[in-house]
Amino acid sequence: MKRRHPLFQLATWKRLAAGRIPGQVVIQYTDRCNAACAQCGMRRTSTFERSSMDTAQARRLLDAAAERGVRSVSFTGGEPLLHFDEIVELMEHAGRLGIPFVRTGTNGFIFRGHEKPGWEDRIKRMAGRLAATPLNTFWISVDSADAAVHERNRGFSGIMAGMEKALPIFHEAGIYPAANLGINRLTGGDGAHRLPDYAGPATDDPNSNDAARRFYAAARNAFRRFYRMAHDLGFTMANACYPMSFDDESEAVYAATSEDDFIRFRPAEKALLFRALSDTIPEFRGDLRIFSPRCSLLALVRSYASGEPQGAACRGGVDFFFVDCKDMNTYPCGYRGSENLGRFWDLDLAAMPAPDCRECDWECFRDPSEMLGPVMQALRSPVALGRSILRDKEAFRVWGEDVAYYRACGFFDGRKPPRYERMARYARTESLAETIAPSLS
Repeated sequence: MKRRHPLFQLATWKRLAAGRIPGQVVIQYTDRCNAACAQCGMRRTSTFERSSMDTAQARRLLDAAAERGVRSVSFTGGEPLLHFDEIVELMEHAGRLGIPFVRTGTNGFIFRGHEKPGWEDRIKRMAGRLAATPLNTFWISVDSADAAVHERNRGFSGIMAGMEKALPIFHEAGIYPAANLGINRLTGGDGAHRLPDYAGPATDDPNSNDAARRFYAAARNAFRRFYRMAHDLGFTMANACYPMSFDDESEAVYAATSEDDFIRFRPAEKALLFRALSDTIPEFRGDLRIFSPRCSLLALVRSYASGEPQGAACRGGVDFFFVDCKDMNTYPCGYRGSENLGRFWDLDLAAMPAPDCRECDWECFRDPSEMLGPVMQALRSPVALGRSILRDKEAFRVWGEDVAYYRACGFFDGRKPPRYERMARYARTESLAETIAPSLS
């Protein structure tokens, strides 16, 4: 009998009917890292006392997550694959507990030395061990369409060529990794492809002034170059992490933040940046399974253009949680570090408050909150949902297309190949792209 996707299982809909979204826990297994990334405070040159979880305590955390109906766990770092054996063991444990969505990834260090004897056998062994776990999503961080820029930022030479050689090996093992972009000034490359500064007024209309037009055109070019590169390299899936930069980063417990100009964007720049990403995605939906939902990007564009928060409230601290490696304590998310909730196994999830947070842009909890927002509203009050649709037809049109595209992508199951014939119907060139910066290449 064909197994029903977890999103359509009865337990999922019972939880939704009770006003809750299927739970997600991001487990920072370690803050140790061997990369040099400018955008992250955990880079190897940062000086602080490093920590990793005790494996027995991590198993206890997974037991508590399963008991509380958590449906998704992500093992992150630092660099989680510095603890490869432990991560494999914990993913196997999550699978035995019945947690259906299990994720982890890498900064790419494993792809070094592709020209050396034994490299291919090592990658085959690693892919085989991962494939024997219930791993659902495996991400590989990629910072730029330009290999030299990416390798310089990571501090690893030759890893892009290694990725290209390794991806068919992973595919053969039944794992389809996702290219995970942390949006930055050099997404498209350095020099002429670097994103310029934009100091003009906040706007969601790239045609409003010359400076906005130039910034938007450069961002479109950057995203186009990145998606082409990811596809040509052999990726079948891609995701974008929204810039982890804020005016005040002091409270973030997850140190994947930075004050470096590499990652920093002004609010007015973000309105145009997210508009450019949203307008670029449809061009590549036939070639890549692009996870980033345009309904979430629309809410971000409107928020930064108007100065007022838009979209659904984040479910962080309600259904989604972050567990820190230093002390095993739980937080609503990686950003709200001042809200220590204690040990996860002591939490009463039924007593969590209603969602009301719109403090950050981080996609990890924002995107699923946005995607499931209309579903939650429909279950609470179909009449109120109907009124919302009449008030904002554009938002619900974009959301409906996202839902249909997600289904065409098999809900981004990284253990299955893409169904390109289904994806192709959602690929198109936005009309705006043809009226602005026609020389984009």
